[in-house]
Amino acid sequence: MHSDQGSQFTSAEFVQHCRKRGISQSMSRAGCPYDNAPIERYYNTLKTELIYQYRFETAAELDYVVSEFAYDWYNQARPHTYNGYLISFEKRAECTIKQWCYKKR
Repeated sequence: MHSDQGSQFTSAEFVQHCRKRGISQSMSRAGCPYDNAPIERYYNTLKTELIYQYRFETAAELDYVVSEFAYDWYNQARPHTYNGYLISFEKRAECTIKQWCYKKR
């Protein structure tokens, strides 16, 4: 599970909760905007364009459509205005993590 370094994710209780369930934690660097804003935008789009539009009968059905949304449509087919109308896959291919996470001095 990837998160920011908020106290709710770094508390001993939450860390123990994750360990008991076999969940590996990773966290973004302090001050790295790459994780938060794009991920929050992604979840907004996921909910608006998929979750709130349909009723899902089973968890397996929901899992399938979320996977299709993320891997086949959002990353491979949907152009993004923020990316100059490139799809996410194309934008990531032209950038490195350093470009997103570190300020030039």
